[in-house]
Amino acid sequence: MEYSKEFKTALSQLSPVEKDRLIFRLLRKDEILSKKLYFELIDHETVDLKRDAMEELIKEKVEYASKYISNQKYFIGLIRKISSQITEHVKVTTDKFGDISLNLLLINEILESNEKLSRQRFNDMYKLYLYIINKIVKALALTKKLDEDYWMEIDEYLSVAHDKITNNIYLEKLFINNGVDFNWFSVERIPEHFDLIIKDIKNQGFLK
Repeated sequence: MEYSKEFKTALSQLSPVEKDRLIFRLLRKDEILSKKLYFELIDHETVDLKRDAMEELIKEKVEYASKYISNQKYFIGLIRKISSQITEHVKVTTDKFGDISLNLLLINEILESNEKLSRQRFNDMYKLYLYIINKIVKALALTKKLDEDYWMEIDEYLSVAHDKITNNIYLEKLFINNGVDFNWFSVERIPEHFDLIIKDIKNQGFLK
């Protein structure tokens, strides 16, 4: 929504009391905005510290979730909740690096349970595996837009992910069948027009 000059002028002319009342009313309706302003205005924790805390939370919660791998629907529900916490962290802190690194960490932690995953029926794991593939694809797309100073760290996450994925024969085949090239698991090898390549793959009915 665009705001007219008249509307902006009217807002600027509100009294301090009216502005405060309006701000608090809006914040009560938008929890993310409230947390974002708190972080920007008075929080003593830096983005790095909050990312570190998220890393520990991811490891802890995925370890708990792994107990329920045989209940695929419940397991993926727990994973999605962790993913939503990562999304909230990114929205609150505008952590572009964390948006990639934390999601790759989530995938790598899930694949720590490769042995358990491999014992499940492929049909039961299909949704989870496709979820993992799409997470990787999104991370690759975001990485290409990230400052090169972070590429080495992202490469470390991608290297771990590559090893774990190729140790799961069903997941590895699904990556290949969906047109994902394992050469892309090195930042410098991600194609320049990656978004267009993925769009074309999706247009062919894959990654869905």
